[in-house]
Amino acid sequence: MTTDTLAHSTNEPAVEHVVVVGGGPAAHRFTETMRRRDTEDRFKVTVISEEALAPYDRVNLAKRWDRSYDLTLGDPTLWEDEHVGLVLGDRVNSIDTELRQVRTRSGTIYGYDHLVMATGSNAFTPPISGWDTKGVFVYRTVDDVDQMADCVQGMQSDENRTGSAVVLGGGLLGLEAAGGLAAEGYDVHLVELADWLMPAQLDEGGGRLLNRLIEQRGITLHMGVSLDSIEKRISSRKPSASEADALASAASNVRAVRLSDGSEIPADLVCLAVGIRPRDELAKVGGFEIGPRGGIMVGQDCATSIDRVWAIGEVAAVEGHCYGLVAPANTMAEVVVDRLLGGKAVFGEPDSSTKLKLSGIDVASFGDAKSAQKNTLDVVFADPTQGIYQKLILSSDVRVLLGGILVGNAENYSTLRAYIGRELPGDPSAYLAAGGGELPDTGDIPDEVVVCSCNNVTSGTIKCAVNGEGDFETPARDIATLKACTNAGTQCGSCVPLMQKILAAQLAKAGIAVSTALCEHFDYSRSELYAKIRENDLSTFDEVIAEYGTGHGCDVCKPTVASILASQRDRYILDRGLGELQDTNDRFIGNMQKDGTYSVVPRVPGGEITPERLRVIAEVAADFNLYTKITGAQRIGLFGARLEQLPHIWQRLVDAGMESGQAYGKSLRTVKSCVGSTWCRFGQQDSVSMAILLEERYKGLRSPHKFKLGVSGCARECAEARGKDIGVIATDKGWNLYVGGNGGFSPRHAELLASDVDDDTLVSLVDRFLGYYIRSAEKLQRTAAWIDSMDGGIDHVHAVVVEDSLGIADELEKEMQEFVDGHEDEWVATLKDPQKLARFRSFINAPEAADPLFARVPERDQNRPATLEERESVLISGPEIAFRGPRGEAIGSGRTV
Repeated sequence: MTTDTLAHSTNEPAVEHVVVVGGGPAAHRFTETMRRRDTEDRFKVTVISEEALAPYDRVNLAKRWDRSYDLTLGDPTLWEDEHVGLVLGDRVNSIDTELRQVRTRSGTIYGYDHLVMATGSNAFTPPISGWDTKGVFVYRTVDDVDQMADCVQGMQSDENRTGSAVVLGGGLLGLEAAGGLAAEGYDVHLVELADWLMPAQLDEGGGRLLNRLIEQRGITLHMGVSLDSIEKRISSRKPSASEADALASAASNVRAVRLSDGSEIPADLVCLAVGIRPRDELAKVGGFEIGPRGGIMVGQDCATSIDRVWAIGEVAAVEGHCYGLVAPANTMAEVVVDRLLGGKAVFGEPDSSTKLKLSGIDVASFGDAKSAQKNTLDVVFADPTQGIYQKLILSSDVRVLLGGILVGNAENYSTLRAYIGRELPGDPSAYLAAGGGELPDTGDIPDEVVVCSCNNVTSGTIKCAVNGEGDFETPARDIATLKACTNAGTQCGSCVPLMQKILAAQLAKAGIAVSTALCEHFDYSRSELYAKIRENDLSTFDEVIAEYGTGHGCDVCKPTVASILASQRDRYILDRGLGELQDTNDRFIGNMQKDGTYSVVPRVPGGEITPERLRVIAEVAADFNLYTKITGAQRIGLFGARLEQLPHIWQRLVDAGMESGQAYGKSLRTVKSCVGSTWCRFGQQDSVSMAILLEERYKGLRSPHKFKLGVSGCARECAEARGKDIGVIATDKGWNLYVGGNGGFSPRHAELLASDVDDDTLVSLVDRFLGYYIRSAEKLQRTAAWIDSMDGGIDHVHAVVVEDSLGIADELEKEMQEFVDGHEDEWVATLKDPQKLARFRSFINAPEAADPLFARVPERDQNRPATLEERESVLISGPEIAFRGPRGEAIGSGRTV
């Protein structure tokens, strides 16, 4: 039996005992804040949690599908502090507020001087028949996800298949659960009572666009209906003994679900994610005042109706309202710590900002996202063909930012959220995808602006940490250190981009070189990481991050490491352990177009193609109703293929001897050529043969950025070789080799690297150049920028590639030859493997039916995507900036971008 009696000398003040009931994020924040601020060690904190794990991050619960992912919050040494106790696997069953004691399930009694109720919430279970069937889960805790994952694995091993899953709830938790099940290969059906997803955060325009984007990811939506019942297997009669045994051993006994409209969906697994309910049962028994919709009633000071008892997190009803987000919970925890230490902090206005990324879709909502305030104006950009909906809610003078919604493109989320309630430093349209204005220097935003709302960290605090000022004795020169000393960016992580800008701005002011680290998880640049992976012969992302990184990676380092591994080993890019690292286009080995369909671009080496292959391309285009165009790279592009059509299209192209042109990858795109000496009277060399040789050699080669080659048969330059990363121009003595050219925003002419070389020497030099580029360039650095970044520029590259000044020429050529010898086309490999084909699922329930989302109109004897004026508008017609009032009424003349 434990009490709160602690021995002290008579000269020391008594240490007060704080018992925290519940071990979630709010309890962690309370304990962490108390130990940071209680410099006189006045309090001892004991956290009692019924879960077996130390407090963990519920925001990233979906990552628990990978059992190795560590969700633990903060520094684990917190729980080793002598003034902190953590009790796991035990539950508080009763509270005696007169004796100031709590009793747990194990019979242990803990006395307290102050009690903090942080019991959180439970997943709401709607009153539907069959909810207790084996194979029905809620989505709230690590145990919930683990049990669901075990069921998935059990069904896959028992029946060697992946079935159908139904998720009830189209909010944040429901979308996370649906995404996790879809990633496991399930055909996911998501049921939501509202007409659009995330109805609590998004307006109709943003919600309906999100509906479309989620459906394009292969998740079937059932909107405006609810779940009536869950149907069990063999429910109409008493099962036989053998059937009963089979049901008892099955991973799931779910057969189907029935919806409120009478329809039935076959299902093997059901996940309920329809909301949460505060866990206030202890408070109800203990005589606490309860909020009108549940939860423990507290005021702005987070004190309950019982003396010396506080409530924080999802169980607390601040002035009657419960909040299910991490930022308000953290604020409550800090308010209680401040009050216990003699302060007067209050809860204030909660930050309801949310951000979600599901299957590459960015969704964010912040501030007054639904224009609840009076006299507001909306600045809206909506282009459903590009999958973008953005809205900023502003004051009537269109200056002060009040809130916003971002769907499809949330690039400026962290900056915009920081300016809620403040005047935007510039034209609001500059922050939208259609804007043409210049963004302000966000690295110098005012000190009082809150950058990290989860942890209430201001821009001024981050600047002090970077400069080693105020409470920070040691300057924080990188994101990892900045996170550790300020706590900013350690929970949802959405503020990290803004932190990086502030860090870079402060370092620049101090005259300190900005770090070249790839991201917060790796202290090395891409080129440094490439060398270490190669040196240690690492083959997986897990090996790389375990050896040289920290954490679990991010959207910056994962595709970078995937590219490095691919360029060193030429592994199939969607192999287990690699597929989840890739960028969006690589995941489906196709280039997504603005309407959500994909382009199909077969490789045509040197622009040379036989009539037979032309015939196959024409037949495929006709059979699948694809728009056809000769591309600028001497290939034939087929546009408008739906995801589930890609394998069928590629099967016919591969059978005809064609391979992927990799129009989607950071790799070789094409080798453009003229007809050369074979036909042209001016031709000096056979440019077509050389172009084919080079394209066949380097096809599929992954690199820091896409690269292109050109081969011209004479100095007339019909193939525009000097506008390519590698240009080859024939002379009467052989070939001139040029490097570092490109088109794009900053066109560059390639520079001469070698003159009058023969075929074999040319190939050797290109091997060396590409090998050295792939080794030493940084992420997304084109060859021109890479050469400029070298000390000595083109002279240095010439010394390494032509003169072998580093002594690595033989090594570079050997590595390239190993790549060439082991290469297999990605679509050829995909078509051989049924498991790889499983990711190409239909966008809609009836794959053969015309999809109204992909509207087409005729033009010049072909079909192209309909313009906004030609289809039903989401909110406004066309990609324009519009001013609208709180009820959607048009105000002012608007702005066309």
